[in-house]
Amino acid sequence: MDTIILLEVAGVIAAWAVVAFTIWRWGPGLRRRTVSCPNLKVHAQVVANQREAEFGCLRVHDIQSCSLIPDVLLDCKKECLARL
Repeated sequence: MDTIILLEVAGVIAAWAVVAFTIWRWGPGLRRRTVSCPNLKVHAQVVANQREAEFGCLRVHDIQSCSLIPDVLLDCKKECLARL
């Protein structure tokens, strides 16, 4: 009886660990993405800030950095935001 309870508790802990890892890995936050720059017509690596728009739906809210403009605060119009 004790082993069955221990296995059930271990199963619940494992399920919570999987859920927590999934939210951490694919949930809101900063994510590196590749996008085609509409101004320069080349591919760029951007760090996008994803937020939850509706239940279970992530949308890119802002772009933090771009590989075409390294080490500079982005002051461009961020037209590539529509392509993410």
